[in-house]
Amino acid sequence: AKLAKLRTQLLDPGKSAGGPSEGFDVKKFGDARVALIGFPSAGKSTLLSTITETESAQANYEFTTLTCIPGVIYYNDTKVQ
Repeated sequence: AKLAKLRTQLLDPGKSAGGPSEGFDVKKFGDARVALIGFPSAGKSTLLSTITETESAQANYEFTTLTCIPGVIYYNDTKVQ
């Protein structure tokens, strides 16, 4: 029953009881896409800023970066977003 409820929520997110949430959309760019996912304060923003030419907020507290920050790496004539 719980799986059926979760499946229904995935298929029809408009009826979710969790209330409104803000999402984000990143325009697809380049030949491949990579996402950085990890625990808070693990260094994801620092890594992204180091290997790409992007800047993001970095601080000593959790949840500093609250939005998606797209960056591009150029590797062997390939653009990786």
